[in-house]
This record gives sequence, structure tokens and C-alpha cells, in this order.
Amino acid sequence: MNVIAECTVPEKILLASYQLEEQGQSPFSAEALIVAAWQKFPRTFGLKGYSDQYPDSNKILTSIMGEKGLARRGWLAKMGQKLYSLTREGRQAVRRLMQDDEGDNQPATAKLSREQEKFLLGLFATNAVEKYQQGLKLELTFSDACKFWGITENLRGEALDARMDKLRANLAEADRVVGSAGADLSNGRNVSADEMRLLHKVDEYLMERFSRHLSLLRNRVERN
Repeated sequence: MNVIAECTVPEKILLASYQLEEQGQSPFSAEALIVAAWQKFPRTFGLKGYSDQYPDSNKILTSIMGEKGLARRGWLAKMGQKLYSLTREGRQAVRRLMQDDEGDNQPATAKLSREQEKFLLGLFATNAVEKYQQGLKLELTFSDACKFWGITENLRGEALDARMDKLRANLAEADRVVGSAGADLSNGRNVSADEMRLLHKVDEYLMERFSRHLSLLRNRVERN
């Protein structure tokens, strides 16, 4: 543990970021990172005089967004309003720290095809995923679901089923490539197994929420 104990402040925040992503929080909020960094390194990030009770949020935020912060170093990528994820460089820095501390036990990350990258980035950018992550599931609309699935309300019967089947097949293939180690994208972002599980959860929720809408689309073609 000597190497970890001697880490710089930004490196400690980087390790807290990695921990959040390993727990399935990706992207994660600045608030979640503040708490995670404080819990992991209370002496470093505790509020002066109250280190066991409160985090020093200013110290952590400065280390995220300041001139020498994690975002400027290219270790964190801003994904939205106060939302961040680890970049490829950030994960590589984590591996170097862990190598120094415990030896190289990190599995190599996989490589997605250009089509798979485009497919996954498209899904992550949808309103459906954003609302689901923000706890706004009740605000999801069928239009949001259609954009996630890559369908239109004009599709009917077999054409609708074929498009949905293609989405599931693409997700399954991306799952196989990402595996447990994650996969690096060409823009520096890393897609983790937990993020893939998130996409499946969104799909399952949308299917349950809008099953009646899908049935109506299918039934229309049967009457024509």
C-alpha cells in the first residue's frame, strides 16, 4: 500500500473515480466523486478540523477542474452537467498506479469496431439513457424509446421485429467484445461491463413500459 499512500492528490481522486466506475457509476457526478474520494482518503480530503465528518468539496472540485486538474490532464472526460467518466488515459494511469502497488493484474481491454463504437455512442447519447441514469424514468416518452431502439412509429410487423432483433444482436455482440475488462473507444472513452448492463436495463425497462405501444404498431399491420 506504500505506493497508494504516496499518491498525489489528483492521483487519489483518479483512484476514487476508478472505484466509482467499477461500482457501475459511469458517468458519475462531481458530488459522487467528492464523497468517494473523501471516503477513500479521509485524511487528504476531509474538511479541516472535521475530516471524519465532512469532505472538503472545494479541494476536490479544484483538483477536478483546475489548471492542473484531472480534466486538463485528460484523465477525466466531461459527459454532461457535472458528469464525468474516465478516459483511456485515465484508466492507463490507474493501471500504472496499481502495477506499482500490486503488480500487473489488470486484464487487457478489448477493441471495438468502428460500427460498434458508433452504435454504443449513439445509445449512450440518447435521452432514454440520460433520463434513466438521472432517475427520471417517469419522464421517458415513447419517442425516447423509439430513438433508443432506432425505430420509427411508421414501422410495422416484421420490419419492426427485425429492427428490434438487430438492436439486441448488436448489443449481444458488443457485450462479447467488452467482456469483463471493458473496451477502449477511439475518442478515449472506456466502455465498462457495468455500462453495458446499464444499456440492457434501459432496454428492459422501455420494453416493459411501452409494450402496449409496440403491440399497437404490430397489430396495425395485421389489419391492413
